[in-house]
Amino acid sequence: MTSDCSNDGMGKDSIVEVSDLTVRFGDFTAVDGVSFNVRRGEVFAFLGPNGAGKTTTIRTITTIQRATSGRVVIDGFDIDTHRLEARRRIGIAQQHISLDNELTVAQNIRHHAMLHKIPRSEYRTRVLPIASGLGLDPYMSRRVSDLSGGWKRRAAITCAILHEPSVLFLDEPTAGLDTQSRHILWDLVRDLNAGGTTVFLTTHYMDEAEALCDRVAIISSGRISAIGTVDELRESVGPYTVEVTEGSKVAVTRHPTLEDARAYAESLGDVLCNVRLTNLEDVFLDISGGKCLVDHRCHR
Repeated sequence: MTSDCSNDGMGKDSIVEVSDLTVRFGDFTAVDGVSFNVRRGEVFAFLGPNGAGKTTTIRTITTIQRATSGRVVIDGFDIDTHRLEARRRIGIAQQHISLDNELTVAQNIRHHAMLHKIPRSEYRTRVLPIASGLGLDPYMSRRVSDLSGGWKRRAAITCAILHEPSVLFLDEPTAGLDTQSRHILWDLVRDLNAGGTTVFLTTHYMDEAEALCDRVAIISSGRISAIGTVDELRESVGPYTVEVTEGSKVAVTRHPTLEDARAYAESLGDVLCNVRLTNLEDVFLDISGGKCLVDHRCHR
């Protein structure tokens, strides 16, 4: 069931398994008992507003932040009992790029290769092809501070995958980027995934989750309220939407079939109506109880 936030699919070739994860900072609970899995080979997303708990969850899964309670397993290795083995299977590009701005792209890449204990003898045959594959050849001698946001992200992702991780974590990978750079990064994610890398990303962009992800988990206030494919999530609230505009107000209803939606629209008489597919933003508003629509009803 789409809205089931329990261990859906765990044990069925899951590369990330999270059980009852809780993270508290004093009296504040940032992550509140979440359980979910990421399947090997998929693109999975945490979708939610700023402050929802996305970054804290990522930081905990990737061993940067300690959990208050719960269990995380990465590619079969518990991050508490087999921390180093789990870390070897993780690549992460954080929201705030952690490259050295005063070094060149090549120097940053070489530094990360050393951190991952990649032998110098393998630098040309193993490391440089990764940078080249991500289009960095023309930028290798440039300082990171001189790059655009999109190329900084690309350099950060290069450093994150040098050791060929089992799963790549991308925290808000396109935050602050212009439209063209966002689409370039989307293509990069697709290429990495097509090459066999499992990708777990966080985003607050609905279109990003819709465009990239096999499955999406909607998270708010540290809790997961729904998990599923975009189609499953749409079905859970009603795959067709009728918008009715009256003056400055817009009322929406959800419907199980296109025929039902059209019949409902026709029953309203001479009013301005729009019948359309339900999108992920609609789902998010329904599930999270968003209040930006004036009259937000579900007619199913």
